[in-house]
Formats: sequence, C-alpha cells, structure tokens
Amino acid sequence: MRADKDEGAGAVGRRGGPKAVRGLRSDAARNEERLKAAAAEVFRERGLGAPVDEIAKRAGVSVGTLYHRFGGRERLIDAVVPDALAARLEEVGHWALGQQDAWKGFAGYVERLCDLQASDRSFGEALSGGTLGSRRLIDVCSAQTETARRVVANAHRQGTLREDFTPADLSYVFWFTTAALHATADDDPDAWRRGITFLLDGLRTRAAAEIQHDGTN
Repeated sequence: MRADKDEGAGAVGRRGGPKAVRGLRSDAARNEERLKAAAAEVFRERGLGAPVDEIAKRAGVSVGTLYHRFGGRERLIDAVVPDALAARLEEVGHWALGQQDAWKGFAGYVERLCDLQASDRSFGEALSGGTLGSRRLIDVCSAQTETARRVVANAHRQGTLREDFTPADLSYVFWFTTAALHATADDDPDAWRRGITFLLDGLRTRAAAEIQHDGTN
C-alpha cells in the first residue's frame, strides 16, 4: 500500500476547508521526507543513476508524487547527496590537515576518500566526476580542491611525496578505485585496499621510506 495522497489543487477543492489544507501540507511534507530518505538509500546502493521508480517504490509513493515534489532526478540528488558528501569531506580534510606527519595525513586522506567511494556509490561517482549535472554536487567536489592542494603541499614540504604528484592526479586514484570496485565487487569487495597500498608505496619518496625503515621516524 502506498503512503502518498493526492497533492494537487483538485484534492484541496474536493476536501475543502482549512483543516483539509493543513492535512494536505502535512501529507506532502511526509512524502518529501520519505522520498529523501529512500533516495539516500538507493543512491548509496545503486549510484546516482538509480531508477527513480525504485526510489518512489521504496518511499511508498507514486512516481508522479516524486516528480511533483522534486521535478526529477537532479533536484532529488541535490536534496540528499551534496550536504552528506560535504560533511564527510570536511571531516576527512580536517583530520588530514591536522596530522604533524604530512605523509600520514596524505596517505590517510587518500585511504579515507577511497573508503567513501567503497561505502557509498553516490559518493564514489561524485568523486570520480560523475555528478549527472548536479550543480550543488559539482560545487561540493570543487570546494574539496583547496583541501587536496594543502594536503599534497604539506607532504611535498616534508619531502615524503614524490614531487611530480599534483592534486589533479588524485582523479587517477579515484578512477582506479572505481574500476577496482566494479571488477571485484562480487568476489572481493575489499580488494581495492590492496591496490591503494601499492599505489601509495609508489608515491612515497625513497628517502621517506628509508627513514621509516631505519626506525628514525
């Protein structure tokens, strides 16, 4: 049984009266919250391109109600993904920039962002550039560029990250993780972690690796 009720002006006319109007608004608000909760779940599980009818079904409303409340996929994405992703990115960035050991900050930054990709397909697609035209999501990802620049600069300053690595190169890391996740999702969903370990080892300068091996850092 669907939870939604008609939200159009005709429904008000049929029911009539202030109480009916208040009831309609309450129904509309509940439908909107159900849709947002369902969208967050479905996008996390199936990605930003997940069918909207699956979102409506999980929310217990009609596809018509979904389009009436949000107008389509882009506004629904904007309503649930950008704020959640921004909060996680801020948390990761704050942690990375707070590390005295810049390599620990850089490596942890990369690992944590890749973990976001693995745990939430909508985050993974956004970090890999697949925003499906969502302006707010594009802005959130663009805002992360300054944090990435500072994390990379800190590691360069301490001489632990190879000099030719740039913040833009993080895109290759995210693309690698996306490919690894798709290839191993059924057999070994954590296989990407092994790949990231090898990748980070290749990015660390020889001098920094030797210092750690000698036990002086």
